[in-house]
Amino acid sequence: MKLLGIDIGGTGMKGAIVNAETGEMITERFRVPTPKSKKPDDMAKVIKEITDHFDYEGPVGCGFPSIVKNGVCKSNGNLHKSWVGVNIDELFTAATGHEFTVLNDADAAGYASMNYGVGKGKDGLVIMLTVGTGLGSGAFFNGQLLPNFELGQIPYKKYKKIELYASNFAKERDDLSMEKWAKRFNKFLNYVELLVNPDLLIVGGGISKKWNDFGHLLDTETHIVKAELMNHAGIIGAAIACLKEHHHGHLVK
Repeated sequence: MKLLGIDIGGTGMKGAIVNAETGEMITERFRVPTPKSKKPDDMAKVIKEITDHFDYEGPVGCGFPSIVKNGVCKSNGNLHKSWVGVNIDELFTAATGHEFTVLNDADAAGYASMNYGVGKGKDGLVIMLTVGTGLGSGAFFNGQLLPNFELGQIPYKKYKKIELYASNFAKERDDLSMEKWAKRFNKFLNYVELLVNPDLLIVGGGISKKWNDFGHLLDTETHIVKAELMNHAGIIGAAIACLKEHHHGHLVK
């Protein structure tokens, strides 16, 4: 089965066709910059541009950088405040003519790792961390998703949320060396350990491509590994979500 997966980030929106049996991307990734406004209608137009790019008919899975409950955006995250309360499934379905299944982006990336990557077959509490514009976290217990496990929203010192202190965006904003950023990220990891005591930590997102530069700087009691699928996990997991999640957008007949 071939499925279209889309991963929405703070700077880019990208999609590809995925083989649901193997988890492999069978097309090149197609990327469009996230609109500067980060508003629903503008982003829906980009979603249509992505779906139109592929010669594809069928449902679409989409990872979204915020809390998503029954297809509805519950927090704007790093997007425009007007997203709150929007049924994302219905918006994207109406814009594209494809039925959409939208879920939190870290949850989507976690699906990829748990089905095709380093998390496959792992029991206990596995936390998938996606490091990019924010700090996403997807939680799985004995292979089952615990949705919207947003650990990056923890308040920290003067910061409204710790992702403003320890994300890749924070690294670039404050012009941090890898060593100084890793110290911040490790502080976040220590809070994760304190709060939920995971059995395995998986680090993905764009920063995972530089794992060799910072992995050895991290100090955790929990076993921590790089996500093998790295920055493609969001697309792959979003596609697979079509099979695992209920969609809440419906085509008008």
